[in-house]
Amino acid sequence: FGSSRFGAFPQEVESAEAFALEIYPTTNIMDALNSLLAGTSYLGSESSVTLEDYKKCKELTGTAIDAKKFPHAARWFNHVSVLMEKYPTVDYRGNAVPKGKAPAVGGAAAKEQPKGKEEKKKEEQPKKKEDQQPKKKEEQKKKEEPKKKDEEKKKELSPEEERKAKLKKVVKEGGKRGVEIEGAADMGGLQFFCTAVDEPQGDVELLVESMKAMNVKSDPTEEERKGGSGHIGKMIFSAGTEQLGIVAYVPEAKQGDLSCEEWLKTTLALFNGTFLSGAKDISTGCVKTDADKGIFPLKIREAMIVEANNFLRKLGLFPEDDGDDDDEMVFGDDDFPSM
Repeated sequence: FGSSRFGAFPQEVESAEAFALEIYPTTNIMDALNSLLAGTSYLGSESSVTLEDYKKCKELTGTAIDAKKFPHAARWFNHVSVLMEKYPTVDYRGNAVPKGKAPAVGGAAAKEQPKGKEEKKKEEQPKKKEDQQPKKKEEQKKKEEPKKKDEEKKKELSPEEERKAKLKKVVKEGGKRGVEIEGAADMGGLQFFCTAVDEPQGDVELLVESMKAMNVKSDPTEEERKGGSGHIGKMIFSAGTEQLGIVAYVPEAKQGDLSCEEWLKTTLALFNGTFLSGAKDISTGCVKTDADKGIFPLKIREAMIVEANNFLRKLGLFPEDDGDDDDEMVFGDDDFPSM
């Protein structure tokens, strides 16, 4: 990124558009930023806020970002604005906020050299159908080859290998979400957190592994931090076709304030869910899909997150709702879109 690529909206729209075209030649500036943040939480690093994020956030100050049209950009801007105000130079641990680096998005689009008149004339001339056919077939073949290779790989994997590959994805997602939970909870002073994950796809055993990945002790020396939210109580949800899997976790330090089993059982009761296992630290349950009763995992997930939060409110363990539905602390897919 250039030192002043964004400029100040709307006075320097031309420089902003130049930045957008440099990264995504066919989109405008906010589309580019939103697309960039769809797959990462921050601009300068995958795992933590950086001075690169602060710089770009300052340049966007005063800009009205449409949260519905650009959810990822809005989420990033709101999150980084709070961190920038609270931790301008060092994080809550006292460590210096890293400088960060511009994200690699394939580089700027190559600039084409001006074409001569003869070249333009050749391009403008309609191509013969005979010339176009081999090219189309070649392009189609190139598109189909990766799909065939992926299908062959899937066929070759045994059930045990598929489960292992799935577990790897679950742990990766859980580790990343743990870092995000740690930052968001510390920023808001939260002791407990409710969110959703995708990879377990309703499988309760995999959802437990996701929780473990969130709670693993984070190594500050690692370039890409993982976990780090073991001190925060959590209830996580994962929707599959057959059921909504739910796992509750209460750290030892907070077990005197909250019963893990009671918290989960109360949440499950909203849709007559099944309590599977219970302990002081981790409890599990699920709600089966029931088309006749209109119970579908994705449909009921947010209502159950709200129910879990309301139980915490009654015990004084979660901020009171101020009456604005948009401010309900419901965190889920696409990197906490409702935040």
